[in-house]
Amino acid sequence: MKFEPKLESGILIKRYKRFLTDIELPDKSERTIHCANTGAMTGCATPGNTVFFSTSSNLKRKYPNSWELSVTESNHIICVNTIRANQLVVEAINNKSIDELNEYTTLKTEVKYGSENSRIDILLSEDSLPDCYIEVKSVTLLGDHGQGFFPDAVTTRGQKHLRELSEIALNGKKAVLFFAVLHSGIEKVSIAHHIDHQYYSLLLDAIESGVTVLCYQAEMSSKEMKIVRKLPFCI
Repeated sequence: MKFEPKLESGILIKRYKRFLTDIELPDKSERTIHCANTGAMTGCATPGNTVFFSTSSNLKRKYPNSWELSVTESNHIICVNTIRANQLVVEAINNKSIDELNEYTTLKTEVKYGSENSRIDILLSEDSLPDCYIEVKSVTLLGDHGQGFFPDAVTTRGQKHLRELSEIALNGKKAVLFFAVLHSGIEKVSIAHHIDHQYYSLLLDAIESGVTVLCYQAEMSSKEMKIVRKLPFCI
């Protein structure tokens, strides 16, 4: 995924009202930009960090700029725009960069499914294979020693998705929980049971039901992002 045009940068002043962020530009002026991430963003929004933002061509937008990346004091790059996770995974699947999913030839997004009125992020199909349902989650919470965690806050929506994936797997179809790791400092992924123990319990049930967990990390810069490597998942 290439950023066209290349992202611009500023210094983070503060994030507030969930969707808004104030930054200082290189000329010392200030600007309010949009933040698409409604989560806790722990470790991703420290005042003084460098931020990179894109500019929309939609003239009707009140805030045409969107916060895309953060650079921490440790020089880690984080993609804070959660919309990018699905886009990156779709691109990687189409480019045959995910070995476990290379046999599928048809890809659809945002397809209704399940008994709890959900929409699956990605649905793959192939005549000779059972349909593959993929739920994508963005991982940006870094702990000690390169340990990444999901989620960064209690997620009832994520709990629902695990129940739906378990049902899919029990019905004989392929169900995948795909962790898109969008933090350059993360080396492995675990579930943050200390943050959302119910999610942890549901994931254990999902794995026992046949749900597959995949973790892949993106390489990120102000010019482009792409999925590049598989990371270990630890219960």
